[in-house]
Amino acid sequence: MTDERRDTVLVVDDSPDTLGFVTEALKKTGIAVLVATSGEAALKICERVTPDTILMDAVMPGLDGFDTCRRIKDNPALRHVPVIFMTGLSETEHIVKALDSGGVDFLTKPIDVDELKARIRVHLKNARSVQSAHVALDAAGRHLVAVSAEGTVLWSTPQIHNLLARTGAAETSLFRLGQALGDWLEGVSEGEGRRKSFMLGLSEDLAVQLHPLGRVGPDENLFRVTAEDEAGQVQALQERFELTQREAEVLIWISKGKSNKDIGEILGLSPRTVNKHLEQIFVKLGVENRASAAVRAAEIIFSL
Repeated sequence: MTDERRDTVLVVDDSPDTLGFVTEALKKTGIAVLVATSGEAALKICERVTPDTILMDAVMPGLDGFDTCRRIKDNPALRHVPVIFMTGLSETEHIVKALDSGGVDFLTKPIDVDELKARIRVHLKNARSVQSAHVALDAAGRHLVAVSAEGTVLWSTPQIHNLLARTGAAETSLFRLGQALGDWLEGVSEGEGRRKSFMLGLSEDLAVQLHPLGRVGPDENLFRVTAEDEAGQVQALQERFELTQREAEVLIWISKGKSNKDIGEILGLSPRTVNKHLEQIFVKLGVENRASAAVRAAEIIFSL
C-alpha cells in the first residue's frame, strides 16, 4: 500500500545537473520532489504548496538563496519549514550569512547523498516536533506568543489573534506587540527581571499583561498574554485575599476547573510548585479543598 502522506522537498537551484542529481536521489527514498530554478520561482511554488523541507542553492542569478530564504521566513505560514543551503562556497562568511538568513543547515557541493538524506531526516523530525507542540498549544486555548530577540513574532496561538481583533487591526497590533516585546527583552537583563510580568497598551480599548515564560529555543522567547479584564481579576483576588500575583493566577485557573498539571503548563510552573501555591491559597481563603476555593474566587470575579 502506498503511504498517502509523503515528505515533500523543494529543491531550488539554477544548475540542471544539481537539480537532476538531487531529485533522482531523493525520489529513490520515496520523497516527493518539487523543483525551482530561481528564487522567484521558489516563492511562487510556496504560495501554492508548503514543502516539508527546502534545499536552497545560495548563489543564483536574480534573487539569490539568502534573500529567498529571508522572504520565506517572513511568511508566518512558512517559518517552520527548514531551509538547508547547498553551495560550493565554504567560507565562514557564507555559512554565517546562510544561518542569519534563516537557514538551519549548510551542505557544501558536491553533495554527498547519504549526508543529505540524514540531514533531511533530522530537520524534518525537528520541524514536526515544533509544529506538533504549536498545534497542541493552539488546541489548548492559550494566549501565547513567541518572539525573537529583535521583536519578530515567530508564532502565536489563534487566541492571540482573537484577542487582538478587539483593536480592529489584529495584524498591526501583533506587529506592535512583537516590537514591544523585543524592546523589553533588550532592556531587561537575564535573571529575576526576565520573570516579572508587565502591562502594555495596544489601543485605547485594549491593554494586556505580558507574562514571560522564558526561552524555548535559541532565539525564541515565549510569553503568555492576559487581557486587561483578567488582569483586573488577578488584582481583585490579590486585594481581597492578600494573595501574591502568582497565587491569584493559580486561583483563577482553579476556578476554571484546571488541574495542577494544566495550571503548571499554562503558567510555566511545575505541578509541585502549583501545589505549594494551592496550600497557601487554602490557608488565606480559609477553605479546605479546590471546590471551596473556586467558589470563593467566583464570588469576587463575578462581582467585577
